[in-house]
Amino acid sequence: MANGKDVSLKMALEKLLDVYKLKGKFNETSVVNAWPEVMGPAVASRTQKVYIKDKKLFVKVESSVIKNELSLMKTQILVKLNEHVGEVVVEELILL
Repeated sequence: MANGKDVSLKMALEKLLDVYKLKGKFNETSVVNAWPEVMGPAVASRTQKVYIKDKKLFVKVESSVIKNELSLMKTQILVKLNEHVGEVVVEELILL
């Protein structure tokens, strides 16, 4: 029963998020949820808090060694996280 007006579930959800102005929050949540997958278990287990405010990703880590390593890889981390979501959601990484 296909016709020219059939829409994929993905397209329907994207339209819904756009209409209700939720796409930004959805993408921010996707970035935060992607942190353990993108960074791996060693970093994820030492991460205490991850949140986004004003296109800035705030990450609190318990280890000064890991904090230092992450600071050296800020650009690569941002690229990986944004690629994971499929658009630029965060523009800056701030380590706490």
